[in-house]
Amino acid sequence: MKIRKEVPLDTKVIRNINVKAFETEAEANLVDVLRDSGCAFVSLVAEIDQEVVGHILFTPVELSGTKNTLKLMGLAPMAVLPQYQNQGIGTQLVKAGIEYCQSGKYDAIVVLGHPNYYPKFGFVPSVNYGIKSEYEVPDEAFMLLELVPNSLKNHRGTIKYHELFNSV
Repeated sequence: MKIRKEVPLDTKVIRNINVKAFETEAEANLVDVLRDSGCAFVSLVAEIDQEVVGHILFTPVELSGTKNTLKLMGLAPMAVLPQYQNQGIGTQLVKAGIEYCQSGKYDAIVVLGHPNYYPKFGFVPSVNYGIKSEYEVPDEAFMLLELVPNSLKNHRGTIKYHELFNSV
């Protein structure tokens, strides 16, 4: 398996992966509108035998009251074609994304996801840091991973996603 950055030829395949992996087209639509908006993002794909079978997206997020003092990314969405799920592809995508964000000097990553899945990467409930999501979600499902030790110390507030997250 190979993990690499998205290239323009991947656009339709990425949409197909997100459509097939989720119950609705909301995640696929979100990826499309974020890409079309020119929003800065990190988009990685997983390839097996030159076939793209998985995708993960990271976009900048802000913590209220800390504009431009912290570099934060939001992980959403992450998808794997159903026939390739439960084979470690999602795990490899998350690990590669974390490494990419670390190399980009980001302070932390947030994710709204399964509380039994993301802790294995070091994610913990964001409420442990006094940080919450702008969305009404269970505390255990909104998590963060501090990439720079103590970078979130003395920071509290609400994570805000790109406005396009509210449009799909």
